Amino acid sequence: MTKADLVEQIAFKTGIDRAIVQTTVETFMKSVKNSLEKGENVYLRGFGSFIIKTRAAKTGRNISKNTPVQIPAHNIPAFKPAKVFTENVKAKVKVK
Repeated sequence: MTKADLVEQIAFKTGIDRAIVQTTVETFMKSVKNSLEKGENVYLRGFGSFIIKTRAAKTGRNISKNTPVQIPAHNIPAFKPAKVFTENVKAKVKVK
């Protein structure tokens, strides 16, 4: 599902104009991004959490030159689904 599909589905189910739904979805995504950029996690009960994970420093390898490269510690955004969400996906989606 793409963002456009999500907007279409919400607009259809709620009867709200697509342009308003589009603005709402984009504002939601921007708010999550801004919170994470400030170092704040976002918790949505029953859905999951948008969190910041810290990756430790490590040594990588430049494969074209076959030389070691030091990769510094850094933060990345991550999503951790709620337990209920995870259980529903396990129960409803068949393993391929």
